[in-house]
Amino acid sequence: MTTEIITLLVAAAVLAAIIVLLRRAGERSRERSARTVQERVLGAEPARPARERKRPPARTPRTPRKAAPAPEPEEAEDERDQDERDQDERDQDERDQDERDQDEAPVAPPGEPVDDDARAAFRQGLTKTRGGFVARLGKIFGKKKIDVDVLPQLEEVLFTADIGPRAADRIFDSVKKGLTRDELADPDKIWAKIRETSSHILDVGAPPLDVARARPFVLLVLGVNGVGKTTTIGKLAALLTGEGKRVVLAAGDTFRAAATEQLEVWGQRAGAPVVKGKAGGDPSSVIFDAVKRGVDEGADVVICDTAGRLHTKTELMDELKKVRRVIDKAMPGAPHETWMVLDATTGQNAITQAKTFKEAMEITGIVITKLDGSAKGGVIVGICDELKVPVRYIGVGEKLEDLRRFDAAAFVAALYEDADEAA
Repeated sequence: MTTEIITLLVAAAVLAAIIVLLRRAGERSRERSARTVQERVLGAEPARPARERKRPPARTPRTPRKAAPAPEPEEAEDERDQDERDQDERDQDERDQDERDQDEAPVAPPGEPVDDDARAAFRQGLTKTRGGFVARLGKIFGKKKIDVDVLPQLEEVLFTADIGPRAADRIFDSVKKGLTRDELADPDKIWAKIRETSSHILDVGAPPLDVARARPFVLLVLGVNGVGKTTTIGKLAALLTGEGKRVVLAAGDTFRAAATEQLEVWGQRAGAPVVKGKAGGDPSSVIFDAVKRGVDEGADVVICDTAGRLHTKTELMDELKKVRRVIDKAMPGAPHETWMVLDATTGQNAITQAKTFKEAMEITGIVITKLDGSAKGGVIVGICDELKVPVRYIGVGEKLEDLRRFDAAAFVAALYEDADEAA
């Protein structure tokens, strides 16, 4: 009996020990679980098994996209610089488009033959001009290898020439923006671009001169004293009568001494009658009588000379406006053309004269004289660019045949032909 009691007691003790051990193990398990939860809360998530890591993340509801973070200072500065560059490019594109709009007047297509006779005459008359700024250009582009600073040199030559700042800027800009870096190393490409832009400037889109569109065709000629206005009128009359036209001349310059006598000499040479008045008389009445005579006698052309006092005199401008009104009374719709005679030797001052006259009254054509005696023949390019008025005739010498119709293609060819040799 005693033995059985002892056995039960031992079994109970063992069972109690097992129970204690199991409780301690449970407590340790709970402690580990608590630490694990704490670590997860603090962000130290234990590594998951490889298979679990490969699982795609659980889908979560979409939330509105947040605004992009503000760029760093350097990035913001770069963006501002890029915006400024983009705006500059847009502004430049607009300016280029304006230039292209002005340049859309048709020019002779490349390869079209140039009047060799006109080119030869112009080349002789432009001898001094070719020895001026064209020769300076030839020194730059005549080298076998052009320097990298070709653009600053080109800019200096153009802006110190007598072609005027607007024309100089257009030619320079066409070379700078119209040619690549490699093309700027090729003199032929640069000369071709200069010729092309000069042709665009000279061709203002005016229709060809047609003196047969009215009978008589009344031409009013303006110009300050000393530019060769009366001589130009006489030569023009001789050319027209040589073509079979009946011409009447009006000696409207009643103030300059011997102006009427000079025109009478030219009238005799050309076989054209001259209508004149008293010295110091009213020029409007003389021109009125000449136009009426042209109408009554069925003349083809009436050319009216005018006084040529300094263009800064407001009295002269008022007088010229009066002359136009009187001509219209003598023949409604006349004058059909009003030409300004300019002296090439005055350079950019010729542009100033033309602009002043054009502000006071309409000018439809330009005649350039004394081109052979000047190194400033490039002023023709500046005049066309500033006034958008066509050059009708140029004087390249003293002889009658030296007053020639202006041919833009022949002029450009003569001006820049063999420019490296001119250097």
